[in-house]
Amino acid sequence: MDLDSLQILQATPADVGALSPLFDAYRQFYKQPSNEDAARRFLFARLSKNESVMFFAQLGTQAIGLVHLYPVFSSLQLRRQWILSDLYVSLDARKHGVGHALLNRARQFAESTQADGLMLETATDNYTAQRLYERLGWKRDEEFYRYFLAL
Repeated sequence: MDLDSLQILQATPADVGALSPLFDAYRQFYKQPSNEDAARRFLFARLSKNESVMFFAQLGTQAIGLVHLYPVFSSLQLRRQWILSDLYVSLDARKHGVGHALLNRARQFAESTQADGLMLETATDNYTAQRLYERLGWKRDEEFYRYFLAL
């Protein structure tokens, strides 16, 4: 795969049709049932309401990866932070630096907003992603536990 023409673009609501198959594949990776229509509606709502920021990797005219960010604020740091909620690269584009490029773009964006940092969570058995994050300087949190209250 020749990545010389790889572009990392910021998504707009107009891009949702091209991105919803990737977003649906991402959800399936995490054992969610396929529902491309719901994925499309969800992405359109987030992007059109400026509730999130998404960047996508495009090779030629095809979207091959995405990274999805949500803003939060740290009461302790008194600064903005970004949750890197979703990172996905299509199966045929993996191991070619697409994930690396998307993560770098997310970092550049966070820096441009004077954010304190980026945070993410991943499955405990997603070793490939964990290696990539750690190669790029991400640190696993050893200080705090994550809790969730299902409603």
